[in-house]
Amino acid sequence: MKILMITPYLPYPLHSGGQTRSYNLIKHLSKKNQITLFSFIRDVSENQYIKNLSPYCQKIKTFSRGKTWSLKKILLSSFTLYPFLIANYYSQKVKKIIKEEIKKDHYNLIHVECFYLMPNIPKTKLPVVLVDQTIEYEIYRHYVQSLPFWAEPIKPLFYFDVLKLFLWEKLYWKKASQICAVSYEDKGKMIKHCHQLKVEIVQNGVDIKKFEKKIYRRASRPTILFGIANFKWMPNKEAALILLQEIWPQIKKKVKNCQLWIIGRFAPQFLSHFINEKDITIKEADDVLPFYQKSWLLLAPIKSGGGSRTKFFEAMASGLPVVTTPQGAEGIKAKNNKEIIICRNNRRLIYNAIKLIKNRPIAHKIGRRGKKLITGKYSWQQSAEELNRVYEKVIGDR
Repeated sequence: MKILMITPYLPYPLHSGGQTRSYNLIKHLSKKNQITLFSFIRDVSENQYIKNLSPYCQKIKTFSRGKTWSLKKILLSSFTLYPFLIANYYSQKVKKIIKEEIKKDHYNLIHVECFYLMPNIPKTKLPVVLVDQTIEYEIYRHYVQSLPFWAEPIKPLFYFDVLKLFLWEKLYWKKASQICAVSYEDKGKMIKHCHQLKVEIVQNGVDIKKFEKKIYRRASRPTILFGIANFKWMPNKEAALILLQEIWPQIKKKVKNCQLWIIGRFAPQFLSHFINEKDITIKEADDVLPFYQKSWLLLAPIKSGGGSRTKFFEAMASGLPVVTTPQGAEGIKAKNNKEIIICRNNRRLIYNAIKLIKNRPIAHKIGRRGKKLITGKYSWQQSAEELNRVYEKVIGDR
């Protein structure tokens, strides 16, 4: 099949869950399909990474989306029905280029990663497969709800933008030839909002060969890992602040020699107030494997649901026990207290993190079980096969 894939990022380097997902799916899909990749980028310097995707794509074209907070985007969001997220990616120029591309080449379908790119798709007879990595309006609604008290006067403006986001997201779920979710939880929410919607699951996965092989020893000191994460994604920033401000101080009182690692894209910028604190390491890193394999456990107090976290798949594939919330565990069919530990409040997160640090046999047992689950059911190859079946079904139904 000839696929035109459109993504809101260049799927390399692997600095975010979305990039990791798209890169690995493209890598495996390219064995059976011809892929043309159109990607939005923040800066032209990102074009240096095209070479990392070229072996898997017939053609790659990038579009600079410019600064997020530009006057044009603010005005477009303020004086049209478009929410700010759509305004940030909408481009008549891109829409025209896509229209010319599908006119001159014979594609079987268009794959759109994330609904907010859909306004750039011109009217076409080609089937459109839309994959929503998370339910966006829920993420932004949670963000507005969690704003501090001083933001109360402007909250109605934000809620209006969330309402627009919700209406557009539902509209494009219905307009797509096929909508895909990454978890059964998201599928249920989609069907709840659009009762007749037929949703396929294309779950996230892990590069098993990369993460299952043991290279590094566990650190000699008790080490808690948060990450690996992109800190421009609001749920990651919120969770890291909860960990640093509410959870870490309580753990440190009980485990004096403990250290905390927060690793990820933009982590030093967003968490600069904590960067010089004793026993806390906050940094960016291209090689994530040492942090997964040297840490004692991954602790992530995620408060916003939707999608699934590739960092959890990678941690569990590395044999690292994961302690998180019900929202954080979405998208992983893991049993609580067997393959993962799920906690409903900070008190339980603190208790279980200390328990795993002090009782290493239990930590190792949960780590082994989690690794067995992930390596058996969540490979990127399996995810690509699921997506390929969706492609074939959509084309066959035409």
